[in-house]
Amino acid sequence: MFVQKPPMGWNSWNTFGGNINEQVILETADAIVEKGLDKVGYEYVVIDDCWCKKQRDPETGKLVADPEKFPHGMKYVGDYIHSKGLKFGMYTCAGVTTCGMYPGSFGHEFLDAETFADFGVDYLKVDYCAKPSVADGSSLYLKMAMALRATGRDIVFSICNWGRHDVHNWARSVGGHLYRSTDDICDSYPLYMDIALGQEKNLVYSAPGCFNDLDMLTVGMAGKGLVSTSKYSFKEYRTQFSIWCLFGAPLMLGCDLRTIDDEILALIKNEALIRIDQDPDYRAPIRQKPIRIYMEGQPAYFRVLSDNEYAIGLFNVHEEEAGVSIFFAELGITPDTGYAFELTDCYTGECIGVYDEYFHERIDSHSSRMYIARLVRKK
Repeated sequence: MFVQKPPMGWNSWNTFGGNINEQVILETADAIVEKGLDKVGYEYVVIDDCWCKKQRDPETGKLVADPEKFPHGMKYVGDYIHSKGLKFGMYTCAGVTTCGMYPGSFGHEFLDAETFADFGVDYLKVDYCAKPSVADGSSLYLKMAMALRATGRDIVFSICNWGRHDVHNWARSVGGHLYRSTDDICDSYPLYMDIALGQEKNLVYSAPGCFNDLDMLTVGMAGKGLVSTSKYSFKEYRTQFSIWCLFGAPLMLGCDLRTIDDEILALIKNEALIRIDQDPDYRAPIRQKPIRIYMEGQPAYFRVLSDNEYAIGLFNVHEEEAGVSIFFAELGITPDTGYAFELTDCYTGECIGVYDEYFHERIDSHSSRMYIARLVRKK
């Protein structure tokens, strides 16, 4: 199976943790369709940890759904999700147990792969808790990749080892389609910006077929859910969504989609930002080197897109309003070329004009600007 673009969908963990059940999952699938999220690319509904019984079936050795949480079983859930035109995702762990102390897949990879295929699973997240020290992580993930392939079913394979053991060097080789490159996210502006900015050097390892996973988005959680720390502002959520898109990360939503407000819904459906994330050329962004010392810590990025377009992202990570600039000479567009950039604001859809030599913007604290740029001849 070849995965052309970063997967998009929803994962249960950030909001619900172990408090998942059949009703939540089915209602979330309904919400994805009712709110038109499927129309802009969100297609996976992923059930995370704590979905199964604490022990395997004593006769078959198979994982069994918790009958109180999922009274109709997992195939029923998968069939319902598929009936909505969506795809079904589930969770296991490469270790002896999952992070929630449920049965892991260590030593059961081929049996579990068959079980997930029987459920109708299209996406499998494989965590890294309780991995025996004698076992090699890359070998365990290779084993699971082969087990999934042996089922004959197309299943997206999500490696979730939190960036351990230089996973960016081997995730593609062992058959992964995306790989977690960081520790767990929480709904904290400093943390999710640290996660993103800390992965700059590893973005070049991503390409069609295998993608650097910055973890599930916390956009729209608004102080509710398992990983919430406080209620963050819309501009901070917009910054998170923007940098995930600029970096070409998988867009796995983690908020309660049943209750999000219209402003958050419009953000996660922003077609210009999603277009950047899903760009088929999938080239890593370039971070502009600071021209003067005051620009330290104020990230400005340029990303080459397909169809002769480019993306520009400006981010103010400081605690007060500040100016952020991008200098076109750093990109090879000097005055003697006769070219300039025409910029379209991704947030408003407005063409804001043609700029040569540089572009400068005053940006609120923790806020951002995103633009689609096109080269045009100067008049």
